Amino acid sequence: MTTAQFDCQYCTASLLGKKYVLKNDNPYCVSCYDRIFSNYCEECKEPIESDSKDLCYKGRHWHEGCFNCAKCNHSLVEKPFAAKDERLLCSECYSNECSSKCFHCKKTVMPGSRKMEFKGNYWHETCFVCEHCRQPIGTKPLISKESGNYCVPCFEKEFAHYCSFCKKVITSGGITFRDQPWHKECFLCSGCRKELCEEEFMSRDDYPFCLDCYNHLYAKKCAACTKPITGEFFS
Repeated sequence: MTTAQFDCQYCTASLLGKKYVLKNDNPYCVSCYDRIFSNYCEECKEPIESDSKDLCYKGRHWHEGCFNCAKCNHSLVEKPFAAKDERLLCSECYSNECSSKCFHCKKTVMPGSRKMEFKGNYWHETCFVCEHCRQPIGTKPLISKESGNYCVPCFEKEFAHYCSFCKKVITSGGITFRDQPWHKECFLCSGCRKELCEEEFMSRDDYPFCLDCYNHLYAKKCAACTKPITGEFFS
């Protein structure tokens, strides 16, 4: 390389016996290189010169000494961190500020750990348990009461009513007749077997009947026309 060739690409000053930086195979004196190519630090807004370490994250740059947690100011160099609203936070500060709190134990649900969500609240997987058997519910079906969440077997054992007709669990709704619970679809006329849950009905010997069947089977008959007397008769 000749003397003429070993000049700064920008200011043309001789680089013989001086420090220089190669950029795209072209030599630059340090001053020109820093002025033209240096990135500016996100924290202090000063250029990151060629003799300083340039730390880059998602197109943004920091001096090594400026690469700190935005909340506690501890260095993030070679440590795990997370971004929140363009701020860099160490794992502990991110967890305290941004992570969900467990509805049961009130402790932070750490980023990366599995959490359960139900009715707008969050639980650690190990805290989201059946109120009765204390076993984790996970993604299994559950039934919620004011006293807590229950897996289906425990809820049925503790709280469920059983239909007087089919003997199966009544999980929702239902009606009561003679102090006994019934599924709505099981509460049928003992004569014609139509559903009575939204119908007027009468009972005879503890059996329910729709008005038509009751009148046909049990109402007194008019001596003149032989039709059932369904209303009151005044003499």
